[in-house]
Amino acid sequence: MKGIEFVLLASGAMVGAFLRFELAQSPIMFGPLPVNVLVINIAGSFVLGVFSIIAALWNLDSRYSLLVAIGFCGSLTTMSSFALETNNLLENKEMVIAALDIATNISLSIGAIIGGRSLATLLLRGGLR
Repeated sequence: MKGIEFVLLASGAMVGAFLRFELAQSPIMFGPLPVNVLVINIAGSFVLGVFSIIAALWNLDSRYSLLVAIGFCGSLTTMSSFALETNNLLENKEMVIAALDIATNISLSIGAIIGGRSLATLLLRGGLR
């Protein structure tokens, strides 16, 4: 890894980690379901979806993936936090809430990737030309 690649990766990771920390600091509850991690995962997935289309359409240098996809989105999204949160629900025998947590995080994060890609495709291929 070259110096500029490390700087791009570290910069994206630093911003993503800071944003994740700020968003996760105050628990947001939707009934018994903690939604901070869900919101973070959906937002990160949406950004990654948009970026994947922009990178392809604009033939971006792969170093931008270090900044946005791997650094920022990788640091922002919270699979390990999601896994810990789900494990805690399972240990507390909250099976229904754990199942809801798993289903919403996975389905809405995938939906956000699709939504981000669709929006970016619509705007960049159709609406901005």
